[in-house]
Amino acid sequence: MFKKFKIPDATIGRLSMYSRYLIEADKKGITTVSSQHIAKATGVTPAQVRKDLAYFGEFGTRGVGYNSRELYNYIMKILGLNKQWSVAIVGAGNLGRALSQYKGFNQRGFNISCIFDNDPKKIGKKISNINIYSFDSLAEKVKDFNIKLGIIAVPASAAQEVADKLVKAGVRGIINFAPVNITVEENIILRRVDLAAQLEYLTYYLEEI
Repeated sequence: MFKKFKIPDATIGRLSMYSRYLIEADKKGITTVSSQHIAKATGVTPAQVRKDLAYFGEFGTRGVGYNSRELYNYIMKILGLNKQWSVAIVGAGNLGRALSQYKGFNQRGFNISCIFDNDPKKIGKKISNINIYSFDSLAEKVKDFNIKLGIIAVPASAAQEVADKLVKAGVRGIINFAPVNITVEENIILRRVDLAAQLEYLTYYLEEI
């Protein structure tokens, strides 16, 4: 019911920030919050908070605010985080190792189920109690673990091959950390994370100061 029309990517990102504020508010015993409270905690305007939430329906009571727990639960449902997601990481190098050890994934409902690599010295070992499997077994393990999300953490030269194999195995959402553009079918959700580009964004503006 939430995805019948295109929601701006920026709105989805802000919903994630709102949910983090709301869970902290609930932990502190704050049962009711206003758009002003949410805005102040997340660095946006109250009008933006109301606009973002309005995409998905009517929330809260005018003049009173929002029930923090109810709004948190609703946002988590919107984001698809009211259930667990199995995730595969392809690449057991430094980046893949760091991602597999990030505790924030589990806290948000993402379970790193397996890691894949083509290095015989790594296959059969574990990182943070997660098994490293041969890249050749990807299709089998994607089915076994019911994996819908994949993270590409391999060199640029191998990224397209990895993406193709993930899609063929049934993975429908991919985050690409490799510093290269890859192509996938239109029904696949692809996000690219280019850390160097983010630093270049910062240095551009620093040079302008």
